[in-house]
Amino acid sequence: QVQLVESGGGLVQAGGSLRLSCAASGSIFSINTMGWYRQAPGKQRELVATITWGGTANYADSVKGRFTISRDNAKNTVYLQMNSLKPEDTALYFCNADLRRRWRENSQNYWGQGTQVTVSS
Repeated sequence: QVQLVESGGGLVQAGGSLRLSCAASGSIFSINTMGWYRQAPGKQRELVATITWGGTANYADSVKGRFTISRDNAKNTVYLQMNSLKPEDTALYFCNADLRRRWRENSQNYWGQGTQVTVSS
């Protein structure tokens, strides 16, 4: 069993900041890429940011310069620091991890349950 548990969402005013965390636990051999995605009501889930095991980050254009993704490999945890938040950032934010449960096993994608971020104008 593998679990991804997000925390840190909430309600914030425009211009404010939030920090999301996602901890992976369970039977894990290694984690490749971890990332954050979001889904607003009536819209498709979209990429926010990803980060490789080595620390290479990738961001959606809409969050570049405002959001920072980081990870702690020893804790199997990924973070998303969100600054200068805008009402259009309002969404359910999901954690994602591409991981292997055992040596020589193919990696699989796992998702968290999501944490709500609401930005008021």
